Amino acid sequence: MHTRPTWRRVVLWLGGGLLAAQSLIIAVLSASSAIRKRRPASFPHVEPSPETVEDDKVQLFTYGQDLYDAMLQAIDEARETIFFETFIWKGDQLGETIKEHLERKAAAGVKVYVIFDGFANLVVHPSFKRFSPAINKMEYRSLQHLWYAFDPRRYARDHRKLLIVDNEVAFLGGYNIGGLYATAWRDTHLRMKGPAAADIGYAFVDFWNTNRTQQPAIAWSAERPWRDPIRVHRNDPGRLIFPIRGMYLDAIQRATNHIYLTNAYFIPDRVILEALIEAAHRGVDVRVLLPWQSNHPTADWLARGFFKQCLSHGIRIFGYKDAMIHAKTATIDGIWSTVGTANLDRLSLAGNYEINVEIRDPGFAAAMERMYMGDLTNAFELTMEQWARRPWYMRASTVILSPLRPLL
Repeated sequence: MHTRPTWRRVVLWLGGGLLAAQSLIIAVLSASSAIRKRRPASFPHVEPSPETVEDDKVQLFTYGQDLYDAMLQAIDEARETIFFETFIWKGDQLGETIKEHLERKAAAGVKVYVIFDGFANLVVHPSFKRFSPAINKMEYRSLQHLWYAFDPRRYARDHRKLLIVDNEVAFLGGYNIGGLYATAWRDTHLRMKGPAAADIGYAFVDFWNTNRTQQPAIAWSAERPWRDPIRVHRNDPGRLIFPIRGMYLDAIQRATNHIYLTNAYFIPDRVILEALIEAAHRGVDVRVLLPWQSNHPTADWLARGFFKQCLSHGIRIFGYKDAMIHAKTATIDGIWSTVGTANLDRLSLAGNYEINVEIRDPGFAAAMERMYMGDLTNAFELTMEQWARRPWYMRASTVILSPLRPLL
């Protein structure tokens, strides 16, 4: 006799079928992405003029090679300390060049500290990760001990990208270290010369002193004055502190005229999405610029699951063409702006170590808006009519992949 399948068996079958379908879709998307990577990327870019915000001189970088040249110059001019932190540090020619400059300054007596994420650099050859004894190195490992697997805070990765020299000049933003990013990716980084650099330097020192094992602690003596136009926000999963999400929410809820968002992986949670929808209902011009084809195709398709809801509520969607746009920036109402490392997804807003700078200044906001409008010249606007005509397999794929949103 054939017995009727139990509910547990039905759930297992359905779960297994969903997992198989998701795996197939991801495999197809990954294969398509690998083929696309063989094509050369090109994009327009404009370097905004530096802006002065109170006592700080602030410079935006939108082209990787220009940024790396400026970083190398800052390293070469260091007198006392260099703090360098990155998520990805490729062992290619650019990676080697930065490593050589750091080792040269360490040999000259400058105190050099470097941090890089262990998981993000698993594919980097071990020889590249060996440094001169003069350099203080930390390879941050999420699950350094077996018992860390039972602590959700320990799954966080170090997604920050920082360079601070003498606590006088600081760089932060979306750029990782690698030749690919120098010319083929559109990203945004910020250089700050002035008192704000010390605040970013403290963010590095605090991370180092909290997560070090055998490394010596870094003594801190520089003043950190109270700053109003420039604020540094740090997500710290180890302490369960995630202010970047609150920063975004507060700014979105204050908006009265326009919100210009650029994000590499747009997978907002319910509260962020509702805040953007409410802003659009208030008559705010809400625009979201994202890569149409990013380096993580699964993230692209998860983002597309939000498009119908966004478009139906008046949020405008722009797809960046012919290159990966990896920036994590926003500017609102000609006064408020942010540049940093956090994406609008769960991993960044409630998962990884991240850092964003919030700047309230009309001059800097104007530079951000000029940068945004320049990026729109290399993007197309998606309309509801176009999205409604998408093929059936695109509709099905977004539905099948949607349960993965909390993981990304």
